[in-house]
Amino acid sequence: MEKRVMTDSKRRRGLMAASALLGGVLVLSACSGGDAKASGSDAGDSTSQAKVDEAAAKKTSEAQIKITPKDGSDNASINNAAAVTVSKGTLTSVTMKTAAGTAVAGQISADKKSWKPSAQLDRATTYKVAAEATDSAGRTAHENASFTTVSPSNSFIGNFTPEDGSTVGVGMPVSINFDKAITNKAAVQKGITVSSTSGQEVVGHWFSANRLDFRPDDYWTGGSTVTLKLNLDGIEGATGVYGVQQKTVTFKIGRNQVSIVDAKTKTMKVTQDGKTIKTIPISAGSPENTTYEGQMVISEKFKETRMNGATVGFTDDDGKGEYDIKDVPHAMRLSNSGTFVHGNYWGAKSIFGAVNTSHGCVGLSDTKGANDASTPAAWFYNHSLIGDVVVVKNTGDKTIAPDNGLNGWNLDWAAWKAGSAV
Repeated sequence: MEKRVMTDSKRRRGLMAASALLGGVLVLSACSGGDAKASGSDAGDSTSQAKVDEAAAKKTSEAQIKITPKDGSDNASINNAAAVTVSKGTLTSVTMKTAAGTAVAGQISADKKSWKPSAQLDRATTYKVAAEATDSAGRTAHENASFTTVSPSNSFIGNFTPEDGSTVGVGMPVSINFDKAITNKAAVQKGITVSSTSGQEVVGHWFSANRLDFRPDDYWTGGSTVTLKLNLDGIEGATGVYGVQQKTVTFKIGRNQVSIVDAKTKTMKVTQDGKTIKTIPISAGSPENTTYEGQMVISEKFKETRMNGATVGFTDDDGKGEYDIKDVPHAMRLSNSGTFVHGNYWGAKSIFGAVNTSHGCVGLSDTKGANDASTPAAWFYNHSLIGDVVVVKNTGDKTIAPDNGLNGWNLDWAAWKAGSAV
């Protein structure tokens, strides 16, 4: 075996290499939180890291940016959820874009402390927000977030009538039809308020899981203003289904017009503020097809419309409608099931005021084309508002169902209030 002798020069080189390797390990260990006192020549300098931290702090902005909803949120509101605020600084830039890159308009407040989008957001959309702010020393801070708004399948809206800014008759209820079945009725009803300048008490009544109507005890006071407020944003109407609406609607109540149809005398008395202003001969439903009785509200007006018997169950042996009139003049709907008060040009003039001949509607004398303003039907059409009341009596039929049209007035006040969830 060959014997190797280590010279002094080799021994010195080996010790230096080992020392260098050991020093490298100790330096790397110090970065992972080891004891600084064990690290070679700097071991006694305990203020090194503090100096680094202090220097970093001097370079960091004091501005604190907050983006809502928080990053990663889903089912976010499309109304008030999106916002950017800053403390200890002022906003210099905020951008919001959809995941597809479409920019969303918004504006920084006058004091540069907050930002909001200018319009309602879309449902089922992912948005990305980037914000920048500076503190009093001019140092810049940045914040980013991404969130997704509530989807149509996880949200509900209420389609309401009457329209904002409209003028309606004294019988017009506020009727809201929800696009999802509501199981948490109390929470939803608490999110809706209806009030009148008349001071009348207004109460809601649930006809079903999808329909909620509001009305006072008696007809609205003529000349008053009614306000509907929908504060449904974020309210859970059913498990996992949230409201998205935040809206205020106002409408005016016109003059008090109530018309009384008497199938026995075959007349309709039109009253305003309790005084009869006109009596019109009519022809109501025949003995075989009597007209519903009760208080009915005009819900739609058509200068001309088509009426096909097949759509309401009046068919011949061949399955076709017993009648199909494509240009019924001056038609006003009284029920969802097909009850109208309308003009009639095809019947003899002698039937009005004398014989009940219709399939259940209330007919008034008219001419074809709906252009003769002198006819009784034209007069009534021109003097009627959506929301006016038509009371039908002495037909021999049953009282119309309260939810068949806007006809909740056929419930007394106690029964109406019993249908409230609050």
